[in-house]
Amino acid sequence: MSILDSDRRDFLRAIIGGAAGVSIGCSAFAQAEPDPIKVTKITGTVFLISGDGGNVGLVVSDGGLLMIDGGYAARAGELQKVIASVASQPVRTLFNTHWHPDHVGSNEFLGRTGVKIIAHKNTRYWLSRQVRIEAFHSTFEPLKAEGLPVEVFTDGGKMNWGQEKVEYKWIPNSHTCTDAYVFLRSANVLHTGDLFFNGVYPAIDSTTGGWIGGMAAALDKLLKVGDEQTKIIPGHGPLATKADMKAARDAMHTIYGRLVLLSKKKASIDEVLKANPVSDMEARWGGGFLNGEQFLRIAYPSIATHAQQMKNAKAGLGW
Repeated sequence: MSILDSDRRDFLRAIIGGAAGVSIGCSAFAQAEPDPIKVTKITGTVFLISGDGGNVGLVVSDGGLLMIDGGYAARAGELQKVIASVASQPVRTLFNTHWHPDHVGSNEFLGRTGVKIIAHKNTRYWLSRQVRIEAFHSTFEPLKAEGLPVEVFTDGGKMNWGQEKVEYKWIPNSHTCTDAYVFLRSANVLHTGDLFFNGVYPAIDSTTGGWIGGMAAALDKLLKVGDEQTKIIPGHGPLATKADMKAARDAMHTIYGRLVLLSKKKASIDEVLKANPVSDMEARWGGGFLNGEQFLRIAYPSIATHAQQMKNAKAGLGW
């Protein structure tokens, strides 16, 4: 499967449908029509836009709009029409939380108009080359030059957006090696990108540096951002609370611990599936993008892949 930048398919449909030949269990992926794009007002200047791939955050100021993530390429124009219904100001800056196509689909659309795109340096790295993800049987083509981030960071940064104080921070080797969160301190709103999936098993991209241990550790770090009143925009799922995030953190640590024990025993993926170490979690977490089997097929191999990537890095090999 080759997914072109001009009309990339539904990213999660591609990865889940391709993962070890497992069919999609979520009825949402069988819909002929895309989900409607919806707007949720969080504060007077901060909005959540959902329904177009990953959740999009919007920060309004007199000088223009800050957009956090950008959905799918095929719906970039539609997304901008929805944004125009929220605020009359133009988008000035687009922040990519990571490289995946369901979050960077507005890059080329907005980049060609001069919108500044900000991302971690690893996001630019993966967006600028063809990426083959064997576990998903999918190939993703590089973005055109106008869609690449023009401002990159290595650890994090801060900026003011109107009256809003914006802080962002890279969390390495979690969902991918490219992920960063954005914290809007004045509004007390945290946009996590795909570091946090609310109420469902998360997708993990081990080809570009993600692994289940990193996902668990990322949630530990995110829980320290803000306070108990912080409103959380997850990468996927409804607006969340710290209690929702704690539940996801606890689940990820539990699953990680179980999978590590199986890994130390050198269990095969078939043996892991037979043991089904997430059977007691299926009712709570299996109703989204991935069911338990699909999640295990992605999460379990990520442990070995991460270990090899770390060895390669120490030897000066790899990316």
